[in-house]
Amino acid sequence: MSSLDTKSMIPAILIAGTHSGVGKTTVTLGLMAALRARGLVVQPFKVGPDFIDPSHHTAVCGRPSRNLDPFMMGEDGVRRSFSSALLGADVAVVEGVMGLYDGMEATEVASSAQVAKILDLPVLLVINVHGMSRSAAAMEKGFVEYDPRVRLAGTVLNRVGSERHLSILKSCMEKPIFAALPREREMEMKSRHLGLVMGFEKEHDVQALAVLLERHAAINEILKLRALPCPTPEEKAAAEKSVRIGIAQDEAFCFYYYDNLRELERQGAELVFFSPLQDDLPDVDGLYIGGGYPELHASRLEASPARSQIKRASEDGMPIYGECGGLMYLGSAIEMETGTFRMVGALPGATVMTKRLAALGYAQAEAVAQNPVVGLGKILRGHEFHYSRFDSDRDARFAYRLCRGKGIREGWDGRKR
Repeated sequence: MSSLDTKSMIPAILIAGTHSGVGKTTVTLGLMAALRARGLVVQPFKVGPDFIDPSHHTAVCGRPSRNLDPFMMGEDGVRRSFSSALLGADVAVVEGVMGLYDGMEATEVASSAQVAKILDLPVLLVINVHGMSRSAAAMEKGFVEYDPRVRLAGTVLNRVGSERHLSILKSCMEKPIFAALPREREMEMKSRHLGLVMGFEKEHDVQALAVLLERHAAINEILKLRALPCPTPEEKAAAEKSVRIGIAQDEAFCFYYYDNLRELERQGAELVFFSPLQDDLPDVDGLYIGGGYPELHASRLEASPARSQIKRASEDGMPIYGECGGLMYLGSAIEMETGTFRMVGALPGATVMTKRLAALGYAQAEAVAQNPVVGLGKILRGHEFHYSRFDSDRDARFAYRLCRGKGIREGWDGRKR
C-alpha cells in the first residue's frame, strides 16, 4: 500500500560535496541556522550511518535529525522516514555523505546521489574553490554529466578568495551559484577520533554560521527548490505499550538512530531514558545501551551506581542489548593509556583502546544464536567504526556470523554471556 505524498512539496534540498572535507557540514548547519533565524521550522536529515552530524542538526533545528541510509533501510524505508518527518516542517535540509557519488565500495549504494534519486531531491554541490577558477567549472560539468538522473540544481562555492575570484567563477560556471562563502578559518569544525564533537557540546557559534549564510547565500532562491511528490509506503499503526525499555542516554551514550527508537515505540515499547553516568537503573523490563564515548567518561562510569545495578539485572536475566560503546560498557573493563577502568562485567572480556582505526564500513550478519534483537536466520545490517578491540576468551560465544565486515573476532559478532 502507498499513497501520493504531498508533504514533500515543501522546500527541500540535499547538500552534497565533491568529496569529504569541502565544508558540507558547515554549509548545512549555517543554512539550517539561517532558516531557523527566519522563523522557519527546519526538518534535518543526514545521508548514511552518521551519529555525529545529526546531533549538530538536532541542536540547531530543535527537531530530531533523521538518517537516510538505503543499505540499512531499503528504498521504502528512506521514503517512509523522509515523509513521516516532514509533518509540521516548513523546509527540509538533507546533508549528504562523502562525495556526491561515493557509495559502498564502487557502487552508488548508500550514496548521496542514490538518496537524491530515491526522493527526487534537488542537489546543491559544495565545491572548495580555493586555488581554482575554470577548473571549478570543469568539476561542476563532470558532476552534472556523470549521472543525468541526479537533479543538480546548482553549486555552493566555499573558500572564495575575493570579489575578483568570485567574478571569474561566475563567468565560467554553468549552473546557478546559490552561495559563495569566503574563507573563514574560525568557522572550521572541531573534531575527535570518531569525527566532529557532538552537537550538545556546543563547540561552534551557530549564530555566526547563520549570519555567514544569510550574508553570502541566495536563501530566497534556495527556498524555491523542492522535491517532487513520490509514492510513500504507509506506516502501520503503533501497538499498545506492553514493555518498558531503558535507553542509556547521556554524554557517554549518545549514538542512536531516531528511526530505531521510533520503531521500538511502534512495536509497543515505552522508552525510559536514563543516564548511566549519574542515574540509578530505572524500573524497566530490558535495556538498550547505544554507542558513544564511554572511554572519555570511564572514571565516572566506574563510580556510578548504575554499573553494579546493571550487573545484577543481567545476572537476574534481564534482556540487555549493547552496541559499540554499549558493548564496551557491558564488558569487564576499558583499558587505555591513562589506566584501566572497571565497567559492568555482564560480558566476559575487556575493551582495549587502539591508536589506529580498527574497523570502518558497512556490515551484514546472520543471526546464528538466540539474542534480544532478531530471530535465528535473520539478516542484520549495520555499520562499524571504532578505535578499539574487544578481547575475550577463545571459547567466547557469539550471536552473529558476518558475511560483510570485521566483527569482534574473525567475522563473528554479537558477544553473548
